[in-house]
Order: sequence, then C-alpha cells, then structure tokens
Amino acid sequence: MFMEWLSEWWVRLAVGLAGSGAVSGFAYRRAALSGSGAWSAVAMGTAFVVLGGPVWFGTLLAFFISSTFWSKWKRRHRAKQSAEARYAKSGRRDAAQVWANGGLGLLLCAGNAIWPDLGWLVAFTGVMAAVNADTWATEIGALSRRAPRVLLSGARVPAGTSGGVTPLGSAAALGGAAFIGAAAALLAAAAPITAAAPLSGQAATALAAIAAVAGLAGAFADSLLGASGQAMFRCRICGSETERAEHCGAQTEHIRGYAWMNNDLVNLMSSAFAGLLAWGLGVGLIIP
Repeated sequence: MFMEWLSEWWVRLAVGLAGSGAVSGFAYRRAALSGSGAWSAVAMGTAFVVLGGPVWFGTLLAFFISSTFWSKWKRRHRAKQSAEARYAKSGRRDAAQVWANGGLGLLLCAGNAIWPDLGWLVAFTGVMAAVNADTWATEIGALSRRAPRVLLSGARVPAGTSGGVTPLGSAAALGGAAFIGAAAALLAAAAPITAAAPLSGQAATALAAIAAVAGLAGAFADSLLGASGQAMFRCRICGSETERAEHCGAQTEHIRGYAWMNNDLVNLMSSAFAGLLAWGLGVGLIIP
C-alpha cells in the first residue's frame, strides 16, 4: 500500500513540475510573470497537482489563463495605461502577487489532503472566484467611460483609484467569479475531488452559483478595503494619488490608510472573506 502511494506521489510530482514549468515558462516569455513570479508559480502549481489533483490545479489554471488574457488584451489601451499609473504594481506578476492570489487556496488544498472534506473545495472555489473577479474588474473596469465612484461615499474618482467601482467593472467582476465557478463545477463533476465520487449535476450547479455570489462579494470587499484601509500616497512631483511609495522617480507622501496594508494584503483579506462566505453558503446545500 505504501509503495503504491509513493509511486502515485512521484507521478504527481513529475506531472506537476512538467505542467507548471511549461505554463510558467510560457508566461515568463510573454512578460506575464517576473522571474520570482515564475518560480513561485512552478512551486504553487506543482503543490496543487501533488496535493489536490485536477480539480484544484485546473481551477487555478482557469484563473491564471483568463486573468492573463484580459491583461494582455487591454495592455496597450490608453485608458488602461492611465489607470495603471496609480496601481502599486502593473505588468509582470511577481512572487508576492502570485502568493497573494493563490497562497490561501493552496492552504485549503493542503487541508483537504490532510483531512478530506467537500468544504475545503467549496471555500477554495470562493477564494479563487474572488481573486478572478477582482482581476477582471481591474483589467476591464479601467476601460469604463464612466468615472468610478467610491463605494463608501459615492464620490467620483479618477480611474485606477483604490475603492472606485464602475458598472462595467462590477459586471466584469461577476463574469470573472462566474467563470471560476463554472470551471470548478465542470472539473468537480468530471473528476474525483478526493477518494469520493465526482459531484452530482445538482451539486456542481450549486457550486458554480455559490462561487459567483461569493466571488462578487469578495470583489466588493476588496473595493471597500481599498477605499478605507489600503495605504494611498500622493506624488510630490505630479500631485496624483497612487498606491506606490515611489512615483515620478521620487518618494511619495502617505495621505491615508494604513501604511502596512498594501494591495497584496487587501487581495488576501478579501479572498479569505469570499472563501468563508462560500463555505457558509455551501453548508447544508453542498456540504453535508
């Protein structure tokens, strides 16, 4: 029995390294990942394959491919370039961004490997739906012709301002969350989650709906945290507000929020909220 387990573990490790290495290498060559981001993606993807299998790794891959697609598709759009000037980071994802988006999901995957339970997958789907919803909202919402409004006050703010939302961005967030829900549901219905049988059609449909709701809620939680607690700075040269501690080649002035709460932490906190919400919605509906 032990030898069978060891053999399967080595196969998963080899498949994980090969698959994650190929995807990360392609993303690095396409300038979607930095060097640290690529190595982190290899480690994370391999761990998902070893600990969770196709449902977990496939959902992670759905997030990465879709978010990278929107980022590259709108990369040269003038409106998006203007918005990105305010972001803490833009362009290639580094290690911190990779772990902020997928680290919590990996912990849930590890939890399921140690103590198999459907609740881990439901929470994981909510987490990944939230990070995908936020990414789609950021990438697509930046192209909105309407100026964003801050959720807390309703005041109009420039595109790219933390906490600002638009109808287009909100619709994109729902689309991103629903996309992850659909991907996870299809994978869970087709392949075993652990040693159990695949999800029934009704349970898979419920999982997709829960992910859409939790992911959208997580995206709005991200906006609320961005408007209230995330650190914001003012450029001493051009006067614009930004998430960056340095702008126009000079140190910026901290104007609001907590200095320790950066965008990566906001993403982590909002996705954790979405995961908890998904788990709560799933109790009794999917989770026995």
